[in-house]
Amino acid sequence: MYKPIPGRFKDYIAMPKANNYQSLHTSLIGPNGTPFEIQIRTYDMHRTAEFGIAAHWKYKETSDGRHPDENEEEKLSWLRRILEWQKNLSDNKEFMSLLKSDLNLFSDFVYCFTPTGDVKNLPSGSTTVDFAYAIHSAVGNRMVGARVNGKLVNIDYVIQNGDRVEIITSQNSHGPSRDWLKIVKSTQARSKINQWFKNELKEDNIARGKIQFAEYCKAHAIKQEEIMKPVYQQAVMDKYHFRDFDAVYAAIGHGGLKEGQVVNRMVERYELDHMKHLSDEEALASMDETARKNVFHKSEGGIVVKGITDVSVHFSKCCNPLPGDEIVGYVTRGRGVSIHRTDCINIMNMAEYDRERLIEAEWQKGLEDTNEEYVADINIFANNRNGLLVDISRLFTESNIGIIGINSRVNKQNIATLYLSFNIHSTADLDNIIQKLRAIPGVLDIERT
Repeated sequence: MYKPIPGRFKDYIAMPKANNYQSLHTSLIGPNGTPFEIQIRTYDMHRTAEFGIAAHWKYKETSDGRHPDENEEEKLSWLRRILEWQKNLSDNKEFMSLLKSDLNLFSDFVYCFTPTGDVKNLPSGSTTVDFAYAIHSAVGNRMVGARVNGKLVNIDYVIQNGDRVEIITSQNSHGPSRDWLKIVKSTQARSKINQWFKNELKEDNIARGKIQFAEYCKAHAIKQEEIMKPVYQQAVMDKYHFRDFDAVYAAIGHGGLKEGQVVNRMVERYELDHMKHLSDEEALASMDETARKNVFHKSEGGIVVKGITDVSVHFSKCCNPLPGDEIVGYVTRGRGVSIHRTDCINIMNMAEYDRERLIEAEWQKGLEDTNEEYVADINIFANNRNGLLVDISRLFTESNIGIIGINSRVNKQNIATLYLSFNIHSTADLDNIIQKLRAIPGVLDIERT
């Protein structure tokens, strides 16, 4: 009755879509020159398209009149592949890496045939190596060559729609090459190649990982026998989700983990266990020698830690304590004592085992009479208006207070938030400047960060 549009006939019965959708599609030119599509299928195929995994919602318009994405069926196939990866992979990081790298595969697929006529759909740009691993891991691992449409081709040959691909295997094959990782397009093939290297070279990787682990300990003067207890090994296995410590060595050997990550984690747990039994004075005495040499000699520095003045201290950036604040010390690893406000969010949310490192600290008397300056941070919330920033800057200038940094933003309700960092002598001076800021027209609230 009507003329077909060349190139628009699609046979999804011989070659079903990834979601098992089957139908014949043909586009025709109507009586008035208007193109339209005819879909021909059996009742069973129609039920699958309407109510099965082929989900007829893919062909209906949305509420705003737009047609759904034509690649929805590829997404369903992608979700099935994710389930397969979860079964085959024990390394969560590798799984996430594969997942991220596969997000760009919602593109066109190529359809090709096995020697027996079975259809395989692969991501566009796939090579014969992708085809081999799509058949079975053993086929890919023993692959030594390929024929396409009866002719020998290189293994990096890019498969075209309709190609008939035959994989040549050999029992004498030494397995995949690392160069294959550069030419494969499918995440499935890349995953199986990486899995082969992990399994086949596991012993070599374990041996290499042990050497790297020992060399790192030696280079950093860490006694390996002290940190190799099962409890510290378990801390690493729990953190990186390994079943045994040989798997950790293997991960170090093939580059999945840095030996420093593992050793430092074990040293951290070792130190926590040994800090629990020390008094405050012993904890200070156990600090790194470098920190002990960096003595804070200025009496106006203002800190007395457990009655000791000759100890290296530094003020934490998270809460910027000022003279007058209630403070507490935290014994760090190698940097002396970090001083925090007692209401610091990091102190309040600190893990129980870290609380063993907290130590009493207080300001030296007479600090209000010194010229020592400390950093303070505040947030100012105000109705946005012209000249607001000028008024705030003028107040700081008149008070002889230097502003270190300033940043601002305005929301949709025209409320301005200004972040100010400046030098101040004490909480008394800070309270004074905040009172003056509140008097500026438009200022709604001020909080200390």
